Amino acid sequence: MLAVYFDQPGGPENLYVKEVIRAHPGKGEVLIKVSASALNRADLLQRRGMYPSPKGSDILGLEAAGLVAGFGPGCKSQWKLGDAVMALLSGGGQAEYVTVPEGHLMPIPNDMTFIQAAAIPEAWLTAFQLLHFVGKVQSGQTVLIGASGVGTATIQLARLAEAIPIVTAGTQEKLHLAAKLGAAAGFNYKEEDFSERALEFANGSGVDVILDCIGGSYCEKNLNCLSTDGQWIVCGLLGGGEVRGDLLARLLSKRGSLLTSLLRSREKEYKEQLLKAFTEKALPHFSQDRSPHLQPIIDSVYPLHRIVEAHRIMEENKNVGKVIIEIP
Repeated sequence: MLAVYFDQPGGPENLYVKEVIRAHPGKGEVLIKVSASALNRADLLQRRGMYPSPKGSDILGLEAAGLVAGFGPGCKSQWKLGDAVMALLSGGGQAEYVTVPEGHLMPIPNDMTFIQAAAIPEAWLTAFQLLHFVGKVQSGQTVLIGASGVGTATIQLARLAEAIPIVTAGTQEKLHLAAKLGAAAGFNYKEEDFSERALEFANGSGVDVILDCIGGSYCEKNLNCLSTDGQWIVCGLLGGGEVRGDLLARLLSKRGSLLTSLLRSREKEYKEQLLKAFTEKALPHFSQDRSPHLQPIIDSVYPLHRIVEAHRIMEENKNVGKVIIEIP
């Protein structure tokens, strides 16, 4: 099968498509003929050698959509050959075939394409996990979100939970999109102090839940706008992991909770519970006839042989929404 590969960590130019041995499903696994996958920040970090992949996940790709093409021993017959599915993966999605534990699959809604479906698993399950499994967000709470690919999902899921999403972004284009998706307010972090604006929005009381994928460089601002008894959830370190100053003292003074979360390294059983909850509570809202309606946001679609260009677009932060890789 064809797969995205790199021999040495580095820039997008190190990527190429090569022929490798086709994936073979193990016990309890399903083989998927992949039609589309999507890029995530973790793919860029893994390509640079900054995010070690789990064992057996040297091929990039944390999500995929396609057709069931085979079964390993011990499958419970939840799926049948030819079923249209989307998958949460530990890696391997940017290839013609991938294997996945059967509990890490979701059905694709009837009115959704493979390209749309490929934009869902990693971003939307990450957002759902942060809001419900980690943050346990409540109706009426204010949630501060970065307007990234995960952010576009988090805005919509926060609205579904009757919370109040507010966002930060570096361009007006991303802020306009966030507003269309349901953000109650948006702040351009390149032009203004988002923490002061968030405090103003919350009438000085602060933000109930902060979803932080930046880390070190935003610590001061996050602490500044966190509410008393608020939750600060760190889910990425794009701004570095080093923190200086009186972080703990200031956090303690607010009785704040500092939580961290990753999805890729979670146990198989945890992911199965997450997919089950998402399938029951959120997935039905992707159907056109459901209100509120959820929709994956797609920036661009690239064929597999243009993987270098796709990585460059995301690395330069030019995308608004998901970058999809279409696989023949």
